[in-house]
Amino acid sequence: MIDWQALTAYARSVSAQDHSGHGFDHIERVVAMAKRLAAKTSGVDSAVVVAAATMHDTYDDKLVNDVAAAKSAARHAMAAAGLTDEQIQAVIAIIDHMSFKANLGKRQPLSLEGQLVQDADRLDAIGAIGIGRAFMYGGAHGGRMYDPALAPRTVLTSSSYRAKEGTVINHFYEKLLKLKDQLNTPAAKQLAEHRQRVMEDFLAEFKAEWDGER
Repeated sequence: MIDWQALTAYARSVSAQDHSGHGFDHIERVVAMAKRLAAKTSGVDSAVVVAAATMHDTYDDKLVNDVAAAKSAARHAMAAAGLTDEQIQAVIAIIDHMSFKANLGKRQPLSLEGQLVQDADRLDAIGAIGIGRAFMYGGAHGGRMYDPALAPRTVLTSSSYRAKEGTVINHFYEKLLKLKDQLNTPAAKQLAEHRQRVMEDFLAEFKAEWDGER
């Protein structure tokens, strides 16, 4: 029997102090979306899906200083909550391979459970929530909102991905607008259509206002 309350409390403890768009509210939305997508998918280990969605940011370098120590602590938290060794390995494999950064240059293999969690996480990065989170992250890290003289980068590597010279608006073109076409499941792709239009409409309005056209 998995102690979901304990696992959730652990994830909350890691993300509680985040103000960059990766707080516990993000975890809650990803878990809810992962469950929604899993319900439409057959042959899925739902426990692995929920555990991976719950724990996916617990040793992310955006939230922790010592990734190795945080990863070890996450393993212990999952074991203490009652996950089997096999389930823990499955969750760790998902977390290690699901991020946008990990997939720069080469798409990483993911289990079906991993594809669902990746889709849930990416859906939370687009649409109205994605817009809000992008500006939260930029503000938390001293980023600039927009600079029309600075073009979006066309090539990203794992080392250049979080470079400080970017802007929040460029982040939409470098990453967020690309996520829709990188989703795995039909259900996620369908949800992404509307969220994509929300971002595109926002960017058009933003630039019109910036240029004094509205």
